Amino acid sequence: TVDRSKSLSAFWTDLAAHRHRLTVVTMTEFGRRVQENDSEGTDHGAASYMMVLSGAVTGGKMYGDWPGLAPADLTLGDLTVATDNRQVLSEILAARHGQNDVSAVFPTLAYQPLGLFA
Repeated sequence: TVDRSKSLSAFWTDLAAHRHRLTVVTMTEFGRRVQENDSEGTDHGAASYMMVLSGAVTGGKMYGDWPGLAPADLTLGDLTVATDNRQVLSEILAARHGQNDVSAVFPTLAYQPLGLFA
């Protein structure tokens, strides 16, 4: 994890002159489970995290509500999804392309900005 954060930091430093038009998103394609699965891992759950790095992003905070880790807060043993990743990605598309109609990319999504960009 430390090496990955150093790599991302170096990448961001190298592109300092372009930050105003750059957005980097990190996310995983699968979520996390609270309890270990049969292979003693916590992967292949429903929810995870996303990070957005941009010179234009309103950062320094978590978007969405933390659902908790109590058994009643879980969805079939998985972390509960608090924010649809399509909402984050659609807001980036809208901010970068000046177009709030993201139906060509996410046809079933009702676009609701989270306030990621100032």
